Parts: sequence; structure tokens; C-alpha cells
Amino acid sequence: MTVEAEQLKVGAVIITMGNRPDELRALLDSVAKQDGDRVEVVVVGNGSPVPEVPAGVRTVELPENLGIPGGRNVGIEAFGEAGKDVDILLFLDDDGLLARQDTARLCRQAFAADPELGIISFRIADPDTGETQRRHVPRLRAADPMRSSRVTTFLGGANAVRTKVFAEAGTLPDDFFYAHEETDLAWRALDAGWMIDYRADMVLNHPTTAPSRHAVYHRMVARNRVWLARRNLPAPLVPVYLGVWLLLTLLRRPSRPALRAWFGGFKEGWRTPCGPRRPMKWRTVWRLTRLGRPPVI
Repeated sequence: MTVEAEQLKVGAVIITMGNRPDELRALLDSVAKQDGDRVEVVVVGNGSPVPEVPAGVRTVELPENLGIPGGRNVGIEAFGEAGKDVDILLFLDDDGLLARQDTARLCRQAFAADPELGIISFRIADPDTGETQRRHVPRLRAADPMRSSRVTTFLGGANAVRTKVFAEAGTLPDDFFYAHEETDLAWRALDAGWMIDYRADMVLNHPTTAPSRHAVYHRMVARNRVWLARRNLPAPLVPVYLGVWLLLTLLRRPSRPALRAWFGGFKEGWRTPCGPRRPMKWRTVWRLTRLGRPPVI
């Protein structure tokens, strides 16, 4: 490990709803066992009390649920308020577990070796089977989850972000609440000149679940997809991108209630404010295309 890598300070932000205390303690234990310097941790209780945590772990309890991006942004702010000067922030699901003790060290090495690298997406593996779901590989060619590569987005609860990215591209979009907030940040980071890697050797164990278990899933996926396009894409690409996703949704043949919720969210995305519009440069469109995922899908 180079001296430069050793000097990079790592922190971690964990969001909890307070209903998985055993899993949270196990995750915190896996973070505490990371090789190298201690990883500073902030646990954000998103509208709920934070379960008992080890000494040295900072906690923030919010009076209401701000959603996933809102809660993570509070964690980012907490490091600044505490005067913790960190170079890398890990964002981890509270029911996940770092499978290896060298994850923080690998992050330090990766960011030290590549000054253009802004975000790392970890591989998510089921703790019982070791399998990685196709949807957890953030690229179109997802058949081989063991292949690391440059990508155009990342996984929200299993990633590492260079803190300079937030200074240049902004934080996560609070109003999204749930779904697509990672892609919104990823596109802005790419537009600012940063790169994103998927690393198969950085593993977060996480039980296999379906995102549709959330009652708001179909509505927010559709609404935020529209917001994502309206906020970030050059005007000619907005209808193309949304038209492709409309077609893909229909081809997947969701249930009638799910489709009704999806179309309700799609309409909501057009009728409601999406936040500031900052269309990406055309050279960023080309960069996304070269990376294998043009911003029309």
C-alpha cells in the first residue's frame, strides 16, 4: 500500500429505521474490523430511534423519515459538523455486512491509484448462497457479476464515494425519497469529469430481496425516472429515454395494480417540480455511450 493510500481517511454512513438492531450491530462490527486506520461511523435514525451502538459511533436521530437520499445527506453533513475530515465515505445498508476485512483498504488503494475515480459500487452477495442478483450489477452486460468494470451508475447501499464528488457535483436529490437517486448523482459526477467503477472484490453481504416489497416502489420508480430525465438530459433525449422505459415496463408485463401505480407516478413526474435542471454536456452523453450505457436506456 502506498503512503498516499494510507493517508486517505474513510468514514461510513449507515441509515436505519430502528427495526434491525441485530443486523446493525453485526454491520458495525464488520466495519470496526476493517484493516488499517479506524473507519469513522455515523448512524442516522431515519424517523426512528437508533438502537444501542458501540462507543465512538456517532448517531443522529431524525424526527421524521426523510427518505433514503435525505437520510444519507444528513449523514454526509454530520461528518462536516463534527469536523471529521474524511476523503472517502462508505454508504452501507443496515442489514448488510462487509464480507471481508480489507474493503476499506481496497477503497483507499483504488482511489489513490486513480485520481479520476469518484465512486465505487460494491458487489452485493446473498450471505447464504453467495449469489449476486443480476439487478445488482450496475451495467447492461450483467451476466458475470465477478467481472469488475467501469460503469455509469452505482448501488445505493453498498458503495464508496470520494468526498470531493459531493463538493463538485452536489449531494443526493432529497426529493426523490426512494429510487434512482444514485443514478442522478452518478450522471452529475460523470458530467463533472469523475469515473465510476464496479468492483467485484469489494463485497457487501445482503439478503436477497425484491425492491417491489416497498409499497411505494412502482409509483416512485416511475416518478423519479421522469424527474431524472427532466433534471439531467439534453432536451432531445428526454422523450427518447422515457419512451424506451415505457416500452420496457410494458414488455415486463407487471400486474394491473402495479401498472396503474406506475402510470400514476409517470404522470406525477411531469406534473410536479423536479428540482434544478442542469442538462449534461453532449460529451458526457458520448462518455456514457462509450461506457456501454447511452442515456436512452
